[in-house]
Amino acid sequence: MIRFIHLADVHLGAVPDRGCPWSREREEEIWETFRRVIASISKNPVDLLFIAGDLFHRQPLLRELKEVNYLFSTIPDTQIFMMAGNHDYLAQDSFYRGFPWEPNVVFFERESPMVVKAGELDVYVTGLSYEHREIREPLYDSLKPEIQDGFHVLLAHGGDETHIPMDRTALGASGFDYIAMGHIHKPQSLIRDRMAYSGALEPIDRNDMGEHGYIEGRFENGQVRTRFVPFACRSYQKLVLTVREDSTQYSLEEMMKMDIMKRGGKNIYKVVLQGWHAPETLLFPEKLRALGNVAEILDETRPAYDLEALSRRYSGTLVGDYIAYFLKKDMTLVEEKALYYGLQALLETGMNLK
Repeated sequence: MIRFIHLADVHLGAVPDRGCPWSREREEEIWETFRRVIASISKNPVDLLFIAGDLFHRQPLLRELKEVNYLFSTIPDTQIFMMAGNHDYLAQDSFYRGFPWEPNVVFFERESPMVVKAGELDVYVTGLSYEHREIREPLYDSLKPEIQDGFHVLLAHGGDETHIPMDRTALGASGFDYIAMGHIHKPQSLIRDRMAYSGALEPIDRNDMGEHGYIEGRFENGQVRTRFVPFACRSYQKLVLTVREDSTQYSLEEMMKMDIMKRGGKNIYKVVLQGWHAPETLLFPEKLRALGNVAEILDETRPAYDLEALSRRYSGTLVGDYIAYFLKKDMTLVEEKALYYGLQALLETGMNLK
């Protein structure tokens, strides 16, 4: 049996949510989570570690490569295969070029595919590295294992128009036993146990919602079995707060405190306010930022107006005409907001005459 770990998009050096109170802490957490992965391999060794691009968020510094190389030296029985992705691509002056890696590390140094055998194991890994920020050619689609026997792995990074577009059907029929993919930050299996994005090891920005970690797998009797291992120290989560007509600023804040207590204070939240509030109630959504790690607040609440009743009451006036104009339309979200904001302004200023 051959055991492996597949990870990607670590983005060492990234500073998520720059300017927010937690951003510098997040920068160190990304490093620390990568160290924890290596430490876990040291305690429970695997045969292979695949890093499918973007280990760094930008061009790595020499001292950073030395730090990573030291970590790799602590797991000498694990063969490591890694590539440069579109973020840490091989620039002409990149410290990646010619770097003296530990004996257990294989770094793909060219933009053209090559096949490397994993030491004494009957394992063959095909891979390449980015030498440009963008690669528009489908470099993976025509690749196939060169040898019939053994465990054949393709290390791939990309999948969109400007980062090595891929024909997933062709790749699925290529004959590789496992395709370890990077570039997409959301973990997802494209072909069960055979082709997957491990996702970012730690969430990098507020769009990286949900769990993050790596893929653990084994190859035995010609079959691959994989499972996703959540490993990030915190996550971005969507927190929906439902507003009612009897809601107040205080009750809204208490509701949010309770939800954050249940989900975890370290997580980072996108707060969405939904529902209907009393027209006379003033809510201050921005005050919710002080209650936790809040990256974004969306206020989708509406004042609880009875539009049909108001339309009848103010028929023939500016208010009535305003309501009638919008009710005739198949309103978008923006138009719906315009209706309620405008209506509130008209009613509060008394501009309801013809």
